[in-house]
Amino acid sequence: MTAPLKIGIAGLGTVGANVARLLIEQSAALNVRAGRKLTFAGATARDKRKDRGVDLSGVEWFADPVAMAKSPAIDVFVELMGGEGDPAKAAVEAALAAGKPVVTANKALLAHHGAKLAAAAEAKGLALNFEAAVAGGIPIIKSVREGLAANRLERVYGILNGTCNYILTTMESSGRAFGDVLAEAQKLGYAEADPTFDIGGMDTAHKLCLLAAVAFGNAPALDGIHVEGIERITPHDIVFAREFGYRIKLLGVATRSDGGIEQRVHPAMVPLGTPLADVDGVYNAVVAEGDLVGKSVYEGRGAGAGPTASAVLADILDIARGPRLPTFGAPAASLKRPAITPMGDHQGACYLRFTVIDRPGVIAVISRCLADQAVSIESMLQRSRAPGEAVPVVFITHEAREAALTRAIKAIVTAGVVAEEPCMIRMERF
Repeated sequence: MTAPLKIGIAGLGTVGANVARLLIEQSAALNVRAGRKLTFAGATARDKRKDRGVDLSGVEWFADPVAMAKSPAIDVFVELMGGEGDPAKAAVEAALAAGKPVVTANKALLAHHGAKLAAAAEAKGLALNFEAAVAGGIPIIKSVREGLAANRLERVYGILNGTCNYILTTMESSGRAFGDVLAEAQKLGYAEADPTFDIGGMDTAHKLCLLAAVAFGNAPALDGIHVEGIERITPHDIVFAREFGYRIKLLGVATRSDGGIEQRVHPAMVPLGTPLADVDGVYNAVVAEGDLVGKSVYEGRGAGAGPTASAVLADILDIARGPRLPTFGAPAASLKRPAITPMGDHQGACYLRFTVIDRPGVIAVISRCLADQAVSIESMLQRSRAPGEAVPVVFITHEAREAALTRAIKAIVTAGVVAEEPCMIRMERF
């Protein structure tokens, strides 16, 4: 008879407590699916006395996650503490060194140290599973690493942060400003007290880094991602986007190019009627483009106790069943840092919003600055106001090189015809 698999959970926050509860309450069903008994054997967190709604009476408590990682009392180390450094990093390294497979939801840890940890896991013949680190309840890592393994993937992209998607869709439906909707999201628990990583794009960058590594078979390259957030999106931009037939989404996009890999996170205009445009609220969605399957679309809840716990438990079940796959889909020894395509080489159409003083000659100045950089205009919208007042003027460009757009915007600002910093939103025509 196969011995029980003893699970140790480091971190009993919202997700960790839910994983622990499900291991206890749904043990019969999980044991059948695992093909062996799963036992919640060890736990560690900052405060042992806190009531988490989980019966810990039969569970060994550890004051130190590294000590639990090394302990013979557990077989699988589940890291749900978060953070790119210690104690999460030290505990995961200790677990692997002690011959224990690891399940983690820690995107920051893997984005910074993934290649090294993957090598440590492979040297010991261990699994390092991280389904919960990317897109919550959507099984996107398994889908890309296993289901699409026969494909050469050319591009992966999607909505990877539910907080930003909630804010943008609520701004659209209510007409309210970014700050008001962010405050509401914080009250509802959709945004953290400090939402910087979410709204500034870094949460999406961590996830895109891991997704691209699995899709393209390279080492995670977080420092090669161009990152912008949604802080400067206004109700004006959302209305203009709708008039042009688009919705604004925060996207993570990774693409193979002649020069290597292009990785970028930024607000983008997505055509109405396409799968990503229709993703609302806190949902996530990912699209993978392969040479054999074409486009595959995956949508679901990207965060929360239930979806994330679902992904963690799926990883535990995989370990219980026995198969071990390379962490990023390719042997650790083959994981090399990819060549990074500079953002200035990106080609695409663009939405440009300028707030200008409504006086003669302003449009001519803007048009000349764009033309000087070989950026051609596809269409323009201008709202009328009283002479002398500030007014938004919007241009849609034809495809242009990013470096040329940047130079043109700088020239327009230098010309002194804008009343505030211009807004540039890239247009994606998937």
